[in-house]
Amino acid sequence: MLKSIADPWRSLALLRRWDAVVWLIAALIAVPILVVLSQVFVNTGDTWQHLAETVLADYLLNSLWLMLGVGAGVIIIGVSTAWLVTNCQFWGARWWQWLLLTPLAAPAYVLAYTYTQFFSFEGVFQSFLRQITGWEYGDYWFPNIRSLGGAIAMLILVLYPYVFLLTRVAFLEQATCSLEASRSLGCNPWRSFWTVALPLARPAIAAGTSLALMETLNDFGTVQYFGVDTFTTGIYRTWFGMGEPTTAAQLASVLVVIVFALLVLEKWSRGKARYYNRGGDRPIPYKLQGWRAVGAWFVCALPVFFGLLLPAGLLLYLAIVYHKVHLSDEFWRHASHSLVLATLAALLAVLLALLLAYSHRLVPTVIVRWGIQVAAMGYAIPGTVIAVGILIPLGWLDNRINDLTSHFWGTEVGLILSGTIAALIYAYLVRFLAVSLSSVEASLVKIRPSLDEVARTLGRSPFNILRTVHLPLMAPGLFTAGMMVFVDVMKELPATLVIRPFNFDTLAIQVYRFASDDRLPEAAMSALALVVVGLIPVVWLGRQTRWVE
Repeated sequence: MLKSIADPWRSLALLRRWDAVVWLIAALIAVPILVVLSQVFVNTGDTWQHLAETVLADYLLNSLWLMLGVGAGVIIIGVSTAWLVTNCQFWGARWWQWLLLTPLAAPAYVLAYTYTQFFSFEGVFQSFLRQITGWEYGDYWFPNIRSLGGAIAMLILVLYPYVFLLTRVAFLEQATCSLEASRSLGCNPWRSFWTVALPLARPAIAAGTSLALMETLNDFGTVQYFGVDTFTTGIYRTWFGMGEPTTAAQLASVLVVIVFALLVLEKWSRGKARYYNRGGDRPIPYKLQGWRAVGAWFVCALPVFFGLLLPAGLLLYLAIVYHKVHLSDEFWRHASHSLVLATLAALLAVLLALLLAYSHRLVPTVIVRWGIQVAAMGYAIPGTVIAVGILIPLGWLDNRINDLTSHFWGTEVGLILSGTIAALIYAYLVRFLAVSLSSVEASLVKIRPSLDEVARTLGRSPFNILRTVHLPLMAPGLFTAGMMVFVDVMKELPATLVIRPFNFDTLAIQVYRFASDDRLPEAAMSALALVVVGLIPVVWLGRQTRWVE
């Protein structure tokens, strides 16, 4: 009798304990976003009015044009290449299935610096053009790479793999009956694609495009280097150039509203439509021959060439030529900083994701599910916004601590929270926890609940079950989660640039600093290191998702 009474109380205690864990993590993730939004109605005097009269319209229009251009570009390249490698048969199609993912390894700002060096007036391409034609300055027209159009092109080249990957998976899941039925009704390949395959893949296309647009709004290095005024550059300039953190937070809040409006618009656009795939065998691929096969090959080759091979080749050349300049103590120090930050952030992100996913497995309640969704929303928020949302409360805490130490001991301890490694890792966790959470949840859901039940009948506690049963089975998924966060942290620029401790630069900061001074040869080795590190999860992902014929 006593045992039956105690069991409900024990279950209630377990429920409250895991609820508390989930919502504590969710609260930590939500704090920067809530801080930014709380600054909306704070009076900033004439500063906001000055921004509204001068540059706010440029921030808004450039951001919107950037989103429209990148969105259209990633859809065209991602969908067309996904269809070709999935439903068409031509020479090299199996290799393009994973090669088309490789541009994802290169940060957009690295491409921006590299292509400026290559296509600028004094660059390799135009110098060669003048040499063979005898032209001089003013004799010919060449597009300006450092422009809004150039920024759109750079972002398209590195972000289209989001659409390609998700759309290709959607095409793989489409059953034979749907496409074969369209063929039996007299539809040619183009009409079958347009009327059957494309509508069924629409949710995947929308999801991939949304991810690309989130990364577009997060970009700082590319637009800043190309002189394109967007919200991310405006936030940085307002905080550090004008010394107005509150106004910077208000700009950040506008960007947060745009992000959430984008998410709502995507869901609203689908309305009540439903998209079902009935499963079954894969459709017979269309055999392309002659000029069609050559055209398909070039359609797949061009984004890989311009998105990875050309910039990586130029960086490799510069790294070899200037290797004595690159392999200095400064390079190794910055590399060690990047490795330490990325490793710590990856380990903590995997640990927090494991707690969240395991909490939902033990206590699958609505409260826990909502808490996990709150904890995962940080990935949609640009790094500059997260940095502002972290520095404001930490700066306030530092000031209060200094007031106390000055009152009681007559001295100030300085900034002990703002601009520290702990604050920087906190920003990484807010930004990239969702990346690790998706992989951890996917690994945990594959473990049958019957294993948990058997372990509980043997008297094992939840933590004991996690340690002895789940962790060994989840090892590949945990490794993948940590690897994805590791690479994202290595490439992250906006949050690192704003929050990093004084004189604590990373490889990304070194590339940004040298490139800003037009010293690309000195930035080549660091940029190449970021590309090589970025290739690791891309190759891994390609191996996992490649369809073997």
